[in-house]
Amino acid sequence: MNSRERILGRVRRALADVPDDARPYEEAVARDYLREHGQRSVAQAVDLLAENLADYRARVHRCTDGELPGLVARLLSAHGSGSVVVPPGLPTGWLGGVGTTLVQDSAASTAPELDRVDSVVTGCAVAVAETGTIVLDGSPDQGRRRITLVPDHHICVVRVPDQVVSSVPEALERLDPTRPLTWISGPSATSDIELDRVEGVHGPRTLEVVLLSGS
Repeated sequence: MNSRERILGRVRRALADVPDDARPYEEAVARDYLREHGQRSVAQAVDLLAENLADYRARVHRCTDGELPGLVARLLSAHGSGSVVVPPGLPTGWLGGVGTTLVQDSAASTAPELDRVDSVVTGCAVAVAETGTIVLDGSPDQGRRRITLVPDHHICVVRVPDQVVSSVPEALERLDPTRPLTWISGPSATSDIELDRVEGVHGPRTLEVVLLSGS
């Protein structure tokens, strides 16, 4: 008997006297917790999102559709980016003002190859105001998880107000649990070593979030 079989055997013995419950998980688990803390207008939720993102040391920018290409170009230039990886479904107009080398996302791209790319630009699935969290789900405008973890600079565009929700429960209602979800709260950082904050350990060192409004 190996370790796996021993552990599963202990679980079966522990559950031996538990009656079967054939109800779906959604019905068996109580959902009587608060869905959000307080009631906010759309504008208040967006402001809270911006505040919490900044608190996590993300750089927050606001612009309209017409201003986005110029803003993305300036952010890439300010970072000194010579190349940027592009998800397959990223709107072409977003990079209309970019003069850097565009690297198309490819399943054949290795981690070392992506590490030589300076930046990545993506959309998102949803943004959570209460936690300052951006969620990616691998949709065409976001690409594979790898391209948002390896490059050191991530520009993430959030459509306002359509993609902003107040709370995590509201976000979960919009997300497909079968998709590869990546939850991002600020730049990658750790303080495990002598409580010194080190950024860029598990993902991008610099996260820039663009709150994009339609006008």
